[in-house]
Amino acid sequence: MKLWMRKTLVVLFTIVTFGLVSPPAALMADKPSGQPSSLEQNDYTAFYDEHDLYDDESDDRQKFGSRIAPVIEDDYRKEILPKIENVISDYLATLQDDEAYQDVVISSMPSAGKTEKIFNVYNRTTGEDLLRFHVRRDHPPHDGYWFNFHYHTAEDGFQSHHELGSIYWDRNTPPNWMSA
Repeated sequence: MKLWMRKTLVVLFTIVTFGLVSPPAALMADKPSGQPSSLEQNDYTAFYDEHDLYDDESDDRQKFGSRIAPVIEDDYRKEILPKIENVISDYLATLQDDEAYQDVVISSMPSAGKTEKIFNVYNRTTGEDLLRFHVRRDHPPHDGYWFNFHYHTAEDGFQSHHELGSIYWDRNTPPNWMSA
């Protein structure tokens, strides 16, 4: 399996399981014995060193905090997460032949308070952001509060919003991100 595909699968596996389950060792194996080569082992270790799991919570779960997560978690897993996975895998597939983008990782710290950042996908070698995944609080008149999930790409200088979906919160103001 190509290195970019392995990295994509590790990233997706981590996002899907909220970082609670480690990806299978076979995912990183290139040999029949199932043992990853030293290069693959270093890639796997480097990914997890960079993508600190914060006491078994992924970045999106940490972003939501203990007050928001229980309310929107089911809708997030059903509606938003599959779209995030598709965006990442499709984007990485377009980069598969470009060696400059073979070392792609997810940022390790979402932003708290009222800011939008959930996580970024970036090139570890250059430090260049490739994708930025955000969530903002919307409050249409007479309609309660919504969490709008979207992403930005480097292709347009992170200007355009690419919608992933919205999840209804309530008529009451939601707490700040990462609040306990």
